Amino acid sequence: MLKISDLEQLRETIQISLSNTEKAILLDTVPMMPGAEYVNDEFIDQICIRIQQFFIDSIAHYNGSVESFIQTFRSDIHLIGRIYFHLVENKKGDAPFAFMATYSTRLNSQGKSRHLPLQYALKEYGENQEKLMDLLTTVYRAAENSKLVDRMIDTGEIFHPLAMYPQEAYTFLKEIPLYEDAGILCRIPDWWKAKGVSSSVSINLGERKPSLLGMDAILSFDASILIGDLELTPSEARQLLAESEGLAFIKNKWVPVDHEKLKQTLEAYQKAEQLMKDGLTIREAMQLQLNPQKLVGFESDDDDQLCISNGEWFDSVMQKLQNPDRTQDAKINRQFKAKLRDYQKKGLNWLHYLYQLNFGACLADDMGLGKTVQLLAFLNSITNKKQNSSLLILPASLITNWVNEIQQFYPTLRYFVAHPGFHPHAYKMALTSEQLNQYDLIITTYALSYRYQWIQSYCFRYIILDEAQAIKNPNTKQSKGIKQLKSNNRIIMTGTPIENRLSDLWSLFDFLNPGLLGNKQEFSDFSKKLKNNPKGYSRLRRIIRPYILRRLKTDKTIISDLPDKIEMKTFADLSKKQIVLYETIIAEMKSVIENSEGIQRKGLILSALIKFKQVCNHPDQYLGIDTYDEKHSGKFERLREICETIYEKRERVLVFTQFKEMTSPLADFLKTIFQRDGVVIHGSVAVKKRKALIDQFQSDIYTPFMVLSLKAGGVGLNLTKSEPCHSF
Repeated sequence: MLKISDLEQLRETIQISLSNTEKAILLDTVPMMPGAEYVNDEFIDQICIRIQQFFIDSIAHYNGSVESFIQTFRSDIHLIGRIYFHLVENKKGDAPFAFMATYSTRLNSQGKSRHLPLQYALKEYGENQEKLMDLLTTVYRAAENSKLVDRMIDTGEIFHPLAMYPQEAYTFLKEIPLYEDAGILCRIPDWWKAKGVSSSVSINLGERKPSLLGMDAILSFDASILIGDLELTPSEARQLLAESEGLAFIKNKWVPVDHEKLKQTLEAYQKAEQLMKDGLTIREAMQLQLNPQKLVGFESDDDDQLCISNGEWFDSVMQKLQNPDRTQDAKINRQFKAKLRDYQKKGLNWLHYLYQLNFGACLADDMGLGKTVQLLAFLNSITNKKQNSSLLILPASLITNWVNEIQQFYPTLRYFVAHPGFHPHAYKMALTSEQLNQYDLIITTYALSYRYQWIQSYCFRYIILDEAQAIKNPNTKQSKGIKQLKSNNRIIMTGTPIENRLSDLWSLFDFLNPGLLGNKQEFSDFSKKLKNNPKGYSRLRRIIRPYILRRLKTDKTIISDLPDKIEMKTFADLSKKQIVLYETIIAEMKSVIENSEGIQRKGLILSALIKFKQVCNHPDQYLGIDTYDEKHSGKFERLREICETIYEKRERVLVFTQFKEMTSPLADFLKTIFQRDGVVIHGSVAVKKRKALIDQFQSDIYTPFMVLSLKAGGVGLNLTKSEPCHSF
């Protein structure tokens, strides 16, 4: 908005919009934070509309100038004035450049203005010195910091076309940020706008397919020296260093020559030449993009000093990874019983393509989109009895769900569950390599995976992590233990957007594709620089994006055939305390029920069912205690796992319970997850207060959860702000 030259005249008729290029630049520099995945073109358009409406409403009732209004928010901001500086190439005459200052006239009845040479302003405002000085405000502001502009004012050259020689034109071009800060718009040659640096090293990676695939595959590698878009030989670069700094006319093009940067570029090119001799792996190529200093030796923070492009083969690979539509169909056999949706087929094809490349994959589809069935289809597509078994590590609460889906969709999959809940003697088992090879898939939990010696000593075909955020903290014993397990390749699955926190991202990729983001200290150093150099977010996204597939339920362009409601059963293990109470109730009720009949018997059975429900909710509900320790309830622990994903996406959740007395304990528990209060509705809440609570939940202010008793909230409520809904 501040770059609109006629803002003062437009005032409340202003129209604010951004070009696709401007939006792309903004999107590339969005920090990795909760909610970042929802920042898209539409989001930016809505922000522009809000800013426009706020400005229109405010300026309509403001009597002062637009600039004074803006300065009530920030005193150091200056509006773009009506003065333009032009610099063009002059192919006639001795001086190769020409400068001219112009000004835009006031808007006519059609809302348009003309550009006139600044000398005409002397005639237009000759009798009104105050208006002339107002027009020239931005010029005098620029002159405070520019000797060039100050001189042109003193000599009067500012009012006339001016021939410029290369050195003076170079000074002008370097001072453009200064002029723009003062409020002057500049029209300059495209070759300066296209490149903000005077020289760079251009590296082309992967023109040809390597003989072996994987992160350690050696890529073909070519380097060259560029000034602008002009390629130079090392000898030509050395010749420029021997000449004066400024603009040079080389190969029929004007290029800026900065000796310091050109010297850095030449030194970097020499190091790149050595890399060409030694070879560069895909992993090292990604590290080079993330941290140029590590392999090339740049000390500059200027991102444009190293230009990395993908050759024909590597570009084709990256394009397919980022566009699953382009991958070939993976073959699944008749033993697989599920009918995949179109987006699930694309997910399968994407996983299979990464398998062919020997890269790790992160399947990060939104909760409810069928990550499990896609993974089972993938296992079916690569099943070979001669291959080693794969290992699936997951929270204990998900084992039953996986077993059910295996039996339903892939009943011929040979699997073994290494957990005492399925095999009472699992703790004592010690499977040999020959025994492990009899299975396609070993299933175990995070807590047990790195404790079994036979798991530690075996090299799995794949290690697959479900709910992979369990290793987001790289310093825990669990994360370290799992990362030490051996495998040929790895897959992680998560419904949580993994880009929310940089430290989590590094830990997950340290498991997935070790070394891709450097070591922990290198990535920490890179992260610290992002505050002052947000372009680094763009580089980081370019590196990780090919290995992450994330689709959202809300994206109808990807998933147009989803039902309005998806029902999922999720299972929770009973805690030791719950098991004891459950078995005690069974023992107590068994003899009582056997010695009763008729209505009395039915009443006793109903009473027992309610007690079982209370114990399964939490032992303290059954015992009438107010402690409600999370570790004593499998349902509480599972609810945390589900709601942590919801919180990461800043969504809202409804939790229904049959029991009024559970509403407060659930609300207190959910507050520990969402770090803020929610709302509670049950039968004792007055009708008027219910409306206020519903309005609070539905408002734009983030209220993360609502706990409702079934009788009070089962029907008749319009709660559109919540997508997930859980029956506890």
